[in-house]
Amino acid sequence: MINRRLPFGVAVGLCILAFNACEYEVPITSSPTRKVDERLLGDWTSLDGKEKMKVRRLDDTIYIIYYDGDLFRAYHSDVAETPFVSVQDINSADRKYAYVVWKLSDDDKGLSLRSVNSKMIPKENKDSARVVWLLKNNLQNPELLGETIQFSKEK
Repeated sequence: MINRRLPFGVAVGLCILAFNACEYEVPITSSPTRKVDERLLGDWTSLDGKEKMKVRRLDDTIYIIYYDGDLFRAYHSDVAETPFVSVQDINSADRKYAYVVWKLSDDDKGLSLRSVNSKMIPKENKDSARVVWLLKNNLQNPELLGETIQFSKEK
């Protein structure tokens, strides 16, 4: 089950997931569903130490993420009280999106990210309203999300 307690769990994780999952033509929502969450800003490192991510604020609702030499733009796209993020690869020519769910630990020092499975939400969708509908109808489906990537916040 997806944790609905947390707000946008850092577009950061999205970057990682986005790096391997940027395949959608449209964002989940056409505009942000909430403001930047200060707890997500900062430098993050994967638990194995191999991945580093920097999450910064662009404005009140947009994050800029630097991950493994690439830049991403991300914002909260909550659906049915679930903390999704739309992450756009701004380094690529096609500027596609990744869809990610995040969860922040109780102490705000750990971040878990899971990408949406393109088998559940086909990448051919070119309408954000349809994407939202599909997500809502699959929230309880255990196949909706892929593997979890965990990060810890650097001091």
